Amino acid sequence: MAGTVTAAAREALVRACAGRVEDATDTDLVGATAPRWVVRPTSTEEVSAVLHSATEHDLAVVVRGAGTKLAWGHDPERLDVVLDTSGLDTLVEHAAGDLIAVVGAGRRLSDLQADLAGASQRLGVDPARSGTVGGAVATAVTGPTRLAHGAVRDLVIGMTIVRADGVVAHSGGKVVKNVAGYDLGKLLTGSWGTLGVVTQVAFRLHPVPAGRTWVTGAPMSQVVLREVVRSLVHSQVVPSAVELDRPVGGGDAVVSVLLEGHPDGLDDRAAEVAALLGHGAQRQQEPPPWWGREPVAGGGSTGDQDALLKVTHELAALSQLLDALARAESVSGCRAALRGSVAVGTATVAVGGGADEVAAFTTALRASAPGFGGSVVLLEGPPGTTDLVDPWGPVGGLSLMQAVKVQFDPGRLLAPGRFVGGI
Repeated sequence: MAGTVTAAAREALVRACAGRVEDATDTDLVGATAPRWVVRPTSTEEVSAVLHSATEHDLAVVVRGAGTKLAWGHDPERLDVVLDTSGLDTLVEHAAGDLIAVVGAGRRLSDLQADLAGASQRLGVDPARSGTVGGAVATAVTGPTRLAHGAVRDLVIGMTIVRADGVVAHSGGKVVKNVAGYDLGKLLTGSWGTLGVVTQVAFRLHPVPAGRTWVTGAPMSQVVLREVVRSLVHSQVVPSAVELDRPVGGGDAVVSVLLEGHPDGLDDRAAEVAALLGHGAQRQQEPPPWWGREPVAGGGSTGDQDALLKVTHELAALSQLLDALARAESVSGCRAALRGSVAVGTATVAVGGGADEVAAFTTALRASAPGFGGSVVLLEGPPGTTDLVDPWGPVGGLSLMQAVKVQFDPGRLLAPGRFVGGI
């Protein structure tokens, strides 16, 4: 009977997706969890048919774009289908005069930026792991220019999604508002594919500035760093990004500032930033090599790949964060490096060590989080790490989030268990 049910479910997916269904391989794992099948729809209507079939046959589904973040968070509790969005990669509309683009969720960010460059426009999303539009929305990752452009949810003005039961819903901008009254753009952004499948997004764009330059300071102590960042945040130079590189072991850190605008105004602004950064500051037309990249801690004693943590902090509590980082290194015996957007209050920490050490580091840093006014999320780590420590940690408003999950996906078919609180 089980084989008959499986065959019927696969056949339903084949009909829903015009035959674009494959048996999964080892390259299709989500974390350590293996799916049965991979489906590749090419339209919102096909996504709807796939999810309708999944509901009928009780199939758990995880959405995949470029696959750059499938190891983040919890492994799904169960998994039958990986829904690959690579066929949803159309640039539907670019209204250059209105600074708006409507694009399929499977289009790669790099391709979209190339599409927009001809009109001297860009989408203000520049994550270190540059995947697809849908992946950026689902995980809410940004990058250095978040300071100038805002978070991903601030750039989304419209969205088309398919609910777990196959019903298509629209919200905002170029389309009508969803009858349920939700702002789907804000609700789905950062929901990790647990509430619906995003098939199309309308974005607010920004013009590409005529000029840009970076000013990078010499390595500075933590005491000096605190005052420099404070001065930059309160200055009138209007930086587009302020990035920090704190190396392994707590050595002196480097601050680099991106300035954008009309070329005639950059010289004075760059001179002011150089004065704030102090002796040894240099102006360059290209970013430093580490700019916009994930930090590197060098792995653990066994040569494991670095674990990766996302940390938020209050702008005035940078020193407290760096102190907490040093304590966590000492307690766990791990090596750690940090890079972050210190004028926004987000950072990424790379940690070298095995599962026990990374779990101890995460626990210690999380215990200090009230002191720097933020949170600590373990994005990925060595095998077994999430058995030792919850990757998400304490989350406010969890009961409300769980209630929304029940309303959107009562059968728990979309990425079950990947998100906070087992959502």
